[in-house]
Amino acid sequence: MAQRPVALTPRWPGALSGALVLVLTLGTLAAVGWRAEWGGGLSPADWSAIRFTVTQAFVSAGLSVIFAIPVARALARRRFFGRKVLITLLGAPFLLPVIVAIFGLLAVFGRSGLINDVLGLLGIPPVSIYGFHGVVLAHVFFNLPLATRLILQGWLSIPAERFRLAATLNAPVGRLLEWPMLRAVVPGVFLVIFLICLTSFAVALTLGGGPRATTVELAIYQALRFDFDLGRAALLACVQFGLCAVAAVVAWRVTGPAAMGAGLDRSVQRWDRASAVVDALAITLAALFLVLPLSMIVLKGLPGLADLPPSIWHAAARSIAVAVVSAALCSVLALALALWGGPVIAVVGVLPLAASGLVVGTGAFLLVYPFINPARLALVVTALVNATLALPFVLRAIAPAVADVQADFGRLGAALGLRGWAWVRIVVLPRVRRPLGFGTGIAAALSMGDLGVIALFAGQSQETLPLAMFRLMGAFRMETAAAAALVLVTLTFVIFWICDKGARRDADL
Repeated sequence: MAQRPVALTPRWPGALSGALVLVLTLGTLAAVGWRAEWGGGLSPADWSAIRFTVTQAFVSAGLSVIFAIPVARALARRRFFGRKVLITLLGAPFLLPVIVAIFGLLAVFGRSGLINDVLGLLGIPPVSIYGFHGVVLAHVFFNLPLATRLILQGWLSIPAERFRLAATLNAPVGRLLEWPMLRAVVPGVFLVIFLICLTSFAVALTLGGGPRATTVELAIYQALRFDFDLGRAALLACVQFGLCAVAAVVAWRVTGPAAMGAGLDRSVQRWDRASAVVDALAITLAALFLVLPLSMIVLKGLPGLADLPPSIWHAAARSIAVAVVSAALCSVLALALALWGGPVIAVVGVLPLAASGLVVGTGAFLLVYPFINPARLALVVTALVNATLALPFVLRAIAPAVADVQADFGRLGAALGLRGWAWVRIVVLPRVRRPLGFGTGIAAALSMGDLGVIALFAGQSQETLPLAMFRLMGAFRMETAAAAALVLVTLTFVIFWICDKGARRDADL
């Protein structure tokens, strides 16, 4: 019997996976740094883009957290019919393609949306969703559910015995229990959302624009696609990487579990409930904010499904192919890294968070441009970059399960001579199939909705469904765009469901 952990799988798959991730992150960054025009410096327009990027990310993260706190508190202390469905719905915007969600927001808050229709009936001038407030609104829509889920986990981590003791002593729950939890949880949630908002390209591309509403990533896109200024694009890509790296490091250092102590896993009973009207109002407003745009996508998309041109279905087929390849590659990389383990792999797995899709895409563009037309590699590069950017999420899903298998069965596997592929096939895969399927579904869903790298590379014959939908919206063909949005969101959730539920079928583990 082995007396210490034994390597049951070869190290080369993990090393090869780590090398590929390093090439696609640090390698593309090196290409960007080599091509950047450092002598020219940043123009006033570039500084304006940097200020706008940081400001909108700060405001978006702040509003998302502020609005999420009362919603999470209400969900934590109320039990009502449909509560589980609502909590599940909070995860939908994370999987929803960005361009589809933006279309839903336009249907509600746009020039011809529901809000302006109501304002017109009241004789009030219409409001515009474009610009700074539109970008912030879209980011809050995406990140309010994420902030709510994360803060709700903090509330649920407070042991029931703490609330029981507070009720016995008639002690203030807010000051003694809830405030310490929020002080530990909120900074990490804020920084994670801040990082997400820094790298949100599709939102700025659709709702931003103009000299005063341009993010760094949008400036990179404009420098490449319109000005073909490779030096300026590379310099801005370095700036974007620096912003993301700083935010990622701070978030990693700050984010941590709230030390609320252990309990006996009893159901939480609250004796300190405030007015039910306040909680009901918070839950209702949050639900309407999420459900209305999603409902408008369905209502506006259904009539145009039968009239979709063949090009939309061709784009949908490309999106599915890219998503399948990207998800499969991401899952293989994550499994190889998880089997290798160690602190170095933890760093490699987190590195893509600091590298936005536009930075990696810009580096890839600079690498292949001297040798081949980048449009010919649009789908291949998009699949590779999407797999890399989804890696932290998949690795986070499967790494704990792989570590448990290694700890529980590692010595037994070594004693039985199970090594290499036999160990992975017989012992590891059956026990990690659920988190692996969930992570694969996330990777596929994120790839389906990508409108970052593909926008840099693709021509008309390589466009994916999100890019085709964006071009329809730009041409004001909103009926066709609505139908394409419905197709995209349906395919995204179907692919996620196949990966997630397929991994759970006949699984007793």
